[in-house]
Amino acid sequence: MKIEAVASAQYQAPQPAKAGAAAGGFAAALKSAVSQSGGQNLDNIFQRAADAYGVPENLLKAVAKAESGFQADAVSSCGAQGIMQLMPSTAKSLGVSNAFDPEQNIMGGAKHLGSLLGKYGDPKLALAAYNAGSGNVEKYGGIPPFRETQNYVKKVLSYAGGDVSVPVAAGESGAAAGGFGTKSVSFTPEDYSRFLQLFAQELLQRSLSLPNGEDEQQAEQNYFLTQFS
Repeated sequence: MKIEAVASAQYQAPQPAKAGAAAGGFAAALKSAVSQSGGQNLDNIFQRAADAYGVPENLLKAVAKAESGFQADAVSSCGAQGIMQLMPSTAKSLGVSNAFDPEQNIMGGAKHLGSLLGKYGDPKLALAAYNAGSGNVEKYGGIPPFRETQNYVKKVLSYAGGDVSVPVAAGESGAAAGGFGTKSVSFTPEDYSRFLQLFAQELLQRSLSLPNGEDEQQAEQNYFLTQFS
């Protein structure tokens, strides 16, 4: 999401205004811009990840569907995280610093799956290793005799054989790591800088609108309660 969306939606040069004129302005525009941004387009990320690591795109999507149902904030009982359900240690080894960021997670999962496909040359064994670990595949000389892993391989290949429907934006189940269920919206350093500029401009506009005699601290408190409630 680009902060310019907020600027185009709301900002005008500061000028004297009546009390309460700012209500619903900046915060409403920010909320609207975040909402309209729709998160990140997963189809585009899957395509880039598949191309980057030589993984069939439909297979990559099938793994994501089986692992998390495309939920960016999914966390398994054993601690696997994000869309591709990367364990923290695996994510770290793949260069993923934030497993709940859809792009990082999918890229990491594609890199991992691509290396397994290269190692085994067989999608079934690669999927078994993705689910149960390479150690178990080597230990049993094939797909491990674990019901979960055997069902997992069948399920993923079944998904991959059809048309895997991917949500337009990164999904949330409301079970994010911090438990807040917030949307996955990416900001660049330039976005943050622009946000601060807009925020400063809004504060200036608000200060010009303060009613005479109103306590500034209380006015500020009331303003933000109105804006973000």
